[in-house]
Amino acid sequence: MSAESTRAYLARYGLDEKIITYDVLTATVEQAAEASGLEPGQIGKTMAFDVDGDAVLVVCAGDAKVWNSAFKRQFHTKPTFVKPEELEERVGHPMGGVCPFDVKPGVKCYLDVSIRRYNFVRPAAGSENTGVDTTMEELEQASHSLGWVDVCKGWREE
Repeated sequence: MSAESTRAYLARYGLDEKIITYDVLTATVEQAAEASGLEPGQIGKTMAFDVDGDAVLVVCAGDAKVWNSAFKRQFHTKPTFVKPEELEERVGHPMGGVCPFDVKPGVKCYLDVSIRRYNFVRPAAGSENTGVDTTMEELEQASHSLGWVDVCKGWREE
């Protein structure tokens, strides 16, 4: 997949006009927050996990981290990331551009509750220098999310 195919995919949801292309690298939460002027938490961080051989994406707030015990309760296995060199093959996007849109068939997507505190989040849009503003409803629809999970920590008082 590419930024162009992701743009075409997002056009089906009326989101292609919300894509932002940066002149700088925005592959990390810190880079994206600095380039955009958004809080790190508003950057929609899409993490790719290997769950029993399936690629599972979790979109969480940029300031959140995987909560191992909560992940294990939800998915019945320890969190194991898809290897960086396997991301394009298994998910359809390169490291730094992983997003929940225009993914390979069979990839499952969940949204973490850490993003609900914002009116919108900005996940990547298929490349290391693009992002797209989405409301929670738009994100649910365009990502074909299978539901909301609570598998991250570090974003609330615990």
